[in-house]
This record gives sequence, C-alpha cells and structure tokens, in this order.
Amino acid sequence: MVDRVLVTLDGVVRDPGEPLITADDIGVLRGDGVFETVLVRDGKACAIELHLARLRRSAEALELPVPDPGRWRTAVEAAAKEWGTEREGQLRLILTRGRDGVDDAEGSAYVLVLPVAERVGKARAEGVSVITLTRGVSVDLAQNAPWLLFGAKTLSYATNMAALRFAARMGADDVIFTSTEHRVLEGPRSTVVIQRDKQLITPPARQGVLPGITQRALFAEAEKAGWECRYESFFTADLITAESIWLLSSVTLAARVSSLDGLRMSAPEGAEEISELVERGIARPWKLADWT
Repeated sequence: MVDRVLVTLDGVVRDPGEPLITADDIGVLRGDGVFETVLVRDGKACAIELHLARLRRSAEALELPVPDPGRWRTAVEAAAKEWGTEREGQLRLILTRGRDGVDDAEGSAYVLVLPVAERVGKARAEGVSVITLTRGVSVDLAQNAPWLLFGAKTLSYATNMAALRFAARMGADDVIFTSTEHRVLEGPRSTVVIQRDKQLITPPARQGVLPGITQRALFAEAEKAGWECRYESFFTADLITAESIWLLSSVTLAARVSSLDGLRMSAPEGAEEISELVERGIARPWKLADWT
C-alpha cells in the first residue's frame, strides 16, 4: 500500500521521493503560491469542483496564471485512483509562482496525496478542545487592505501553524481566531459555525475569512432539511451561548468544539444530524459554477 502519491499536471504519476521543485522556487522562498486540501474517499476527491473554483479565486488574488480546471481535474483523478479505495487520503493541489528571477518562469503545479492524520478520526468522534486567540486585526482590514490577501488560500501558513503549536502547549487541540473587536473569524485550518436551535451561523467572507467549502456543503444540505443558514458577524461571547460550535474543514469535515477556553461544551441533541448533513453535502455532485 502506497504512503504517498505525486502527480503533475501532465497526468504522470511521479516518484514522490524524487526532487520536483527547484531550490529557487518562490513558493519555497517566500510562500508565494496557493493550495487546496481535499479529502479522498472511495477513490474520489470530495467536492473537487468547489476546490478547483476556490483555487482559481486564490490564484487570481495573487495574480497567478488562471489554473486550467481540466488539467487539474485530470491530475486529481489520476492521484485519487493511484491512492485507491481502501482508506481516506489527504490530497493537496499546489501551485507556485515559479523560479525567482527567471523571466516567463512557469510555476510549480502538482497534486500530492498523503495519509489522513491520526487526529482526524478522534476529532470527528470526540470533538476538539479549543482556545480563542486574537489575530490582532480589525474585521474591516480585509476590505481596506485587499493586498493582505485575506480570504485567499496561500502557501503562507506559518502564522496558522504557530497558533496551533501554541494551542498544543496550552493543552488544546485547535484555535478560533478573533478580531480586535472580539468578533469571531475562523480557525487556522477551519471555518467556524455556531448552532442555535435550527439555525446555523458563520462569519461572512467580507471580514477576511476564507470561504469554507465544507461549510458551503453543510449549508446546502441543511437548508434542504429545513435549517436556517446565515452569514452573520458574531462575538466571542456568542460562542459561549451557542448550543454547539463546529470547526469545519475539508479533511476533518465536522469537529464539534467539546471545550472552549477550558469551559466544557456539552453536545446538543442535534449534533449527529449536523455531522450527517456535512457527509451528505460533500458527497453531492458539485459544479464549478456552484462556487460564487
């Protein structure tokens, strides 16, 4: 059984142990590039059309060449097939600006599949302990300073990883970022959704959060099931009064917050339904045009 799969945009399956990126690739030197992370299940990439559309949006924000969805789709299908159907995989789509100082350099572009981290199964089944951390910025910054690339999924993830390491030192599994106005933003690798009765609420993208694909999938299924779904700003205090808090991401899917800043959060009666709605949402057939 393979432990990793590497495919380039020509559809060729490569040896993942062999060099692929040059030492002067700007994606390595400066984090100048974009990526997507996708769950592979039963030999297929879940909600891949939404991921391809968000990859394009991120590339446009960085003024990278617009990704050809057909070539990426072919590479993804080849990688998922090579990975097989026996277990889930974590598939990444990587696109960089290319070699530093080279005129007309083509960016590095490839698909990589790795095993799903052990933490994922526990997070799905038992939930996650979370601490809130300030991001140190206003919710207005994203609109006032678009060059900061809030809402684009870039390779510059050092701050997010630092926040997760800090959470681990504090005995927590994950983080929810907040603004200087104490409004809830997002997690380092997840979208925040709160539940109140039959309502689901997530922060709007205009506040500088990455639009969530799993959250989009949840809302699509939840609305069909009679839930009210809203994009609405809310405060840290609203986390405490919510019936449940969820961190949604493309690989973990739905992780309920079991404790927040040391406060235990009991599971509501509808917790299983939310997880089931997420499962149905990522399994439905999506189109590129569904991402707006």
